[in-house]
Amino acid sequence: MAEVKAFRCVRPNPDTVREVAALPYDVYDRAEARAAVQGHPLSFLNIDRPETQFDESCDMYADAVYQKAREMLEEELHDGVFLEDEKPAFFVYEQTVESGVLADCMPGHSQTGIVGCSSVDDYLQGVVRKHENTREEKERDRIRHVDSLSAQTGPIFLSYRSNDRLKELMETAKRQAPLYDFDSDDGIRHRVWKIDDAARVEEISAAFAALPASYIADGHHRAASAVKVALKRRAEHPDYNGSEEFNYFLSVLFPDDALEILPYNRVVSDLGALSAEDFLLEVDAAFSIRDCGETAVHPECKGVIGMYLDHHWYELTAREELRPEDPVESLDVAFLQNTILAPVLNIEDPRTSERIRFIGGIRGIEELERLVNEGAAVAFSMYPTQMEELLQVADAGRLMPPKSTWFEPKLRSGIFIHRI
Repeated sequence: MAEVKAFRCVRPNPDTVREVAALPYDVYDRAEARAAVQGHPLSFLNIDRPETQFDESCDMYADAVYQKAREMLEEELHDGVFLEDEKPAFFVYEQTVESGVLADCMPGHSQTGIVGCSSVDDYLQGVVRKHENTREEKERDRIRHVDSLSAQTGPIFLSYRSNDRLKELMETAKRQAPLYDFDSDDGIRHRVWKIDDAARVEEISAAFAALPASYIADGHHRAASAVKVALKRRAEHPDYNGSEEFNYFLSVLFPDDALEILPYNRVVSDLGALSAEDFLLEVDAAFSIRDCGETAVHPECKGVIGMYLDHHWYELTAREELRPEDPVESLDVAFLQNTILAPVLNIEDPRTSERIRFIGGIRGIEELERLVNEGAAVAFSMYPTQMEELLQVADAGRLMPPKSTWFEPKLRSGIFIHRI
């Protein structure tokens, strides 16, 4: 059973929510974060990336940087930018694509989830299931951030196998006037409803308790960091009883059928010692090849991959007799890695190789053409990994290959804050 509980939320004043809500901290590099906060003093990115408040030469991991984040949050609470709810509540959070770049690749897409706090023990015991490894160096910053603020500021993007009861509860909540209703600069409409009636809160917790598992869709590093802070605090408070807020982490839980994964495409800088002709012969061993000329290939089903080479598009269809049944090895990204990238192009570890780039589907096929036309050797357009594939990998206790999934729209930071 999945334990998900309501919480006393720290959240923006409705008058400031549009200015506060920010994209996650990890979609920016250091220079981009510094540029993004200019002229936006209330953007939560100022708190999420507190090094932006210091000179460019500062150590972004210095104690003073994390202390600054804490001071800014406390100051904005004092000034009324944020308020803290008196009663524990769940929230229903809806995101709808209305315009902007996302409208080109997922027009009209809408997803609705429930904001609550998931159990650290569920994570440790595999009830909250993951599909991706984490890197310690990426965890370290968020551990310091959460611990310094005594707050979780970026929700973990979770999913679950769709449940009629939870859908009913969300739809009931959405019949009321929303707490927040605003458009972000990237063309996403955000609406939030609050549920703090004790009976409804209990119904939601009970509906989640009937689920065997939840799944991390996005935010593996944030989840791991929240868990490590909880373990640290348990060690500091050996008399803890499990009800303390640090035993839970901020999450938004979406039904699996509400989510859409975008493709994660691949671009390789060179063919090694192979000519284009020899490379095509190697590809032919694992795929049937159809020459599509200048017509870009947008794969429409599993087992089909587009390839852009020497100003030509090719449609590659995996040879059926070579396709494994294994939940990981059967993924298109894994099949490409195991039949072409590793054995033919000698890219053994895509995590560390400098010869491969990963291009999120939000940037479109045109970006693949541009990169190859400007000097890269070959690009591959992928059919997106499906939610059911992700769930099957996680249920098997396995891990996806790197850069297998790209979720949009991104959850905003600063709308919901969980004090620990």
